[in-house]
Amino acid sequence: MCKVYSVASMKGGVTKTTTTLNLATALALMGKKVLAIDLDPQGSLSICAGVPNPDKLTHTTYTLLDIALDEDESLNPHDYIISCGKVDVIPCNIKLSAFELNRGHEIGAERALQTAIEPLREKYDIIIIDTPPSLGILTANALTASNGVIIPVTPQLLSAVGMKMLIKTIQKIQKHINPNVAIEGVLMSMCDIRTNLYKDISNIMEETYCQTVRIFETVIPHSTKVGEANLRQQSVLVYDEKSKPSQAYMNFAKELMGNG
Repeated sequence: MCKVYSVASMKGGVTKTTTTLNLATALALMGKKVLAIDLDPQGSLSICAGVPNPDKLTHTTYTLLDIALDEDESLNPHDYIISCGKVDVIPCNIKLSAFELNRGHEIGAERALQTAIEPLREKYDIIIIDTPPSLGILTANALTASNGVIIPVTPQLLSAVGMKMLIKTIQKIQKHINPNVAIEGVLMSMCDIRTNLYKDISNIMEETYCQTVRIFETVIPHSTKVGEANLRQQSVLVYDEKSKPSQAYMNFAKELMGNG
């Protein structure tokens, strides 16, 4: 059975895109058939995954959601998939921001992605959705379509504080739209475990959330290798498979799948 994960956070710069791409790649290396969906109008996942000229594409998540909301029977989500090495991607560009402005108020708008990807569940083991740093209709679409939510947090106070509103939003989605979505856990990312800042934020996370939310044992270390890989439009697991972040993402994928 296909499982759909959203990588979500209210704050930008917490490695949502990096987590999506590298988790997808790690799962693919474990033998899973993986699809990554770019649902952030900035299109960072599309760029980092190596999608050629995403700004010029006509088949993107914007048109996918638009047609799905119209309940157009001609919709074929397979036409939107681009192969990027070990991972398939449904890309996006800045046009996606128009969906929230133009159609976010319509009845059923929060279910457009769920409708669109339903035919893809037979093809993939895992679908991972990269979300924007907001709690608007695009994030609602991701949570409505998902079974689980991964929350990346960096060792910064605002990153940790923003979790509270996201958790409340997930709970509302559970209650009113998608009772099957659950918080998989919190992933500490871009961490230098030697610093007092990391220790302080880690303690805050444990004290505040450990009774209600799983905090993954895997910690993704801060490393320039990740930035170098993004610059070359690759997963760090492809760019340097022996690097510490590559090993960490592989461990995280195993932990998520229950094999850690």
